This record gives sequence, C-alpha cells and structure tokens, in this order.
Amino acid sequence: MFSLSEYLAVDGMSAILFYFAVYSYLGWLLENSYNLIVNHKFFKANFLFGPFKPMYGIAPVLLIFFISSETHWGVVLLLCFIIPTMVEYWSGVVLQKFFGQRYWDYSDTPLQFQGHICLPFSACWLVLSWVCLKWIHPQLVDMYRAVAPFWGWGAYAMALYFMTDVFFTIKKHTTRQLVKEVPDIP
Repeated sequence: MFSLSEYLAVDGMSAILFYFAVYSYLGWLLENSYNLIVNHKFFKANFLFGPFKPMYGIAPVLLIFFISSETHWGVVLLLCFIIPTMVEYWSGVVLQKFFGQRYWDYSDTPLQFQGHICLPFSACWLVLSWVCLKWIHPQLVDMYRAVAPFWGWGAYAMALYFMTDVFFTIKKHTTRQLVKEVPDIP
C-alpha cells in the first residue's frame, strides 16, 4: 500500500488533485452504474455539473494520507470503514443544510443514521476502499508517474475546472433556494 505523504514530498498538491479527480470520476461511474442496475437509468442527479462525485475523491485521498505500508491490517480495515462513512455522512449533512438537497436517503434501510449513512453501505465502502487501496491505487500511482511530467498544466486546468464547476453549482442551488423563498403574489 502507498502513503500519500510519500508522494507529497515530491509532487505536492498536484498529486492530490490527480488522485482526487480520478477517484471522483470513478465514483461518478460507479454510482451511475449502480443506478443503472437498480433503477434502469444510467444518469443519476449530481450535485456538480460535471461527471465527478467529490465524496469518492475525498475518501480515498484521506485513506492514502492516513495509511502507509506499515499500518496494521486491522487499522486499515477500520479506516476503510470509518473514513468513507464519515465523508458520506458529512457530505449528506452539508448538502441538506446548505442546499436543501438529499441525493441519497437511507431512512428505509436497516441500521441507518439520519438517512445519511447506514451499516450495509458502510460495509460496501469498507470493501470498496480496501479494493481501492490494494489494487486500484497502485495502478493510479503508476499512471500518475507516467503523466506527471505533463500534469503540471493539467493540474492548474483541473483546479480551475473544479472551482468553476463549484461556483456555478452553488449559484444554481442558491438561485433555486431564492426562487423557493419568493412568496406568490396574488
């Protein structure tokens, strides 16, 4: 397993942005594929405009930051359970509080908490996170090393893209909130 701190010494924020972008995109693919299987529709409503799910980018980046090759396997499994679950919980709370949106609701799922997290999906996050750390991330490290000489400008472009997407997303949702608050004029 790889530790993010090993790469930060060389690549800094550029590496973090690369991993965040790739994992956010893979999360978008995963979630839409799941939606296709369950609801027979590939596209599921997304907070951002683009094909990225930031939760899926944040959780792996945190995992690779906290886990090194020396981390005991029990601690790895515990972190693979806790970190994605907490990212999912706080994402749900923030989206609901600030934007009035619920993009998922586990209220009808056993062992759930406030509809934002539930034990069955947390168990899935544990398995997916472990698979990510064990097999996917080492491949991404190799991919990053291959593109690193060209990624400098790509990192700036990706950061600008994310900032623009977040700006217009917040504008869209706050405009939607304002429209809801305007009273009907008789």
